[in-house]
Amino acid sequence: MAADTDTVAVIETKFGKMVVEFYDVDAPKTVANFQKLTKEGFYNGTAFHRVIPNFMIQGGDPLSKQDPQGGSVGTGGPGYTVPAEIKRDHKRSTLATARLGGPSNPQKNSSGSQFFINVKDNDFLNGDYTVFGNVIAGMDVADKIVAVPRDGRDNPNDPVVMTKVTLVTRAAALK
Repeated sequence: MAADTDTVAVIETKFGKMVVEFYDVDAPKTVANFQKLTKEGFYNGTAFHRVIPNFMIQGGDPLSKQDPQGGSVGTGGPGYTVPAEIKRDHKRSTLATARLGGPSNPQKNSSGSQFFINVKDNDFLNGDYTVFGNVIAGMDVADKIVAVPRDGRDNPNDPVVMTKVTLVTRAAALK
């Protein structure tokens, strides 16, 4: 299914750019939150702190700005969660929110900032996490990120930072 609006995000890394379209109709609160944080520059300088081959790449933790491989990376956020908006499946290239699992989060509320990009179809996640977008250009960048050497906690040995995340029109991003 196509995106609902003409606004896209461009995520810049040392491996290149990824362009992400949004599913505003199915995940309006999640999209609005991601776009708000992007406009504030929240994601600039955060790292993809968790990369798992044949699964996904995860980023958006502000704690990764200071120490991308620190012990607390993966636990940070803006200080709030976003209500779950679980409607779409986890296919290759979809963008989804991270969240706390288990009995501490029965409503499946989403992380306020952390997200992941599926690098393959992950149907086992369907019904558990909010999918709010899709990579429409630069999936080869995600494939490069997921293939970097990593430590025992799935942190890249050499940090992969989102140098800049911006919102632009689809036409501007794809020119």
